[in-house]
Amino acid sequence: MRAFRTMVYRQLKRFFRAKSRVVGSVSNSLVWLLFFGLGFSGMVRGYMEILAPGVFAMTIFNHSLMSGISVIWDREFGFLKEVLVAPASRKESIAGRIFGDSIVAIIQGVLILLLSFALVRMDPLGVIPSIVLGFMLAVAFSSLGVYVAMKMRSMEGFQMIISLLMLPIIFLSGALFPLEAMPGWMRCVAYANPMTYAVDGARFYLTHRSYVPPTIDWIALFVFSVVILFIATISFERETIE
Repeated sequence: MRAFRTMVYRQLKRFFRAKSRVVGSVSNSLVWLLFFGLGFSGMVRGYMEILAPGVFAMTIFNHSLMSGISVIWDREFGFLKEVLVAPASRKESIAGRIFGDSIVAIIQGVLILLLSFALVRMDPLGVIPSIVLGFMLAVAFSSLGVYVAMKMRSMEGFQMIISLLMLPIIFLSGALFPLEAMPGWMRCVAYANPMTYAVDGARFYLTHRSYVPPTIDWIALFVFSVVILFIATISFERETIE
């Protein structure tokens, strides 16, 4: 497990060294809460209670999916080749990287969640289960980001693919508006979106609003995170050195 712990430590250290990255990620989410949330709450009563759990999940999702870009950087600077030839398990190495990025995403999500309590009345007892659901979301999309990055050879290509994925996943998750406000066909697509279950679960525990049974939220997120993590680790194990 040494390779796993080393990669987790590396990802955490990289994050905390980049102070502008910490400030930037938190500020971006605050913009959604303050300007979008407070603006719409004047038209839709209780909108902040709908939005706050969604922004928490969005914060985790955005960092997790974009974390794969560091794989391309590592390929450019030769670090990825060192990992591939190192006498350590490739599965442990990539799993450590994914879990490290997931912890970083959770840290950012928790910061936003704590700040949200100053704006929205939420149940503090819902913080722990929301964090656990958020961690499964982070593992799932960090794995997806790593998998996509391993198939790309350019930063521009990765960013284009991620941009195509990011907005539909966010808008079809119920993060910005409840599932019941969607037309029927859109709701069907939303139920196929794993982020929907993280948003719905966090909303249930924090504000006691839910559109999906909590048990389904847990099962769907767990299955998706395990499957995508498995695919990413197998893909990395078969990665060749160029």
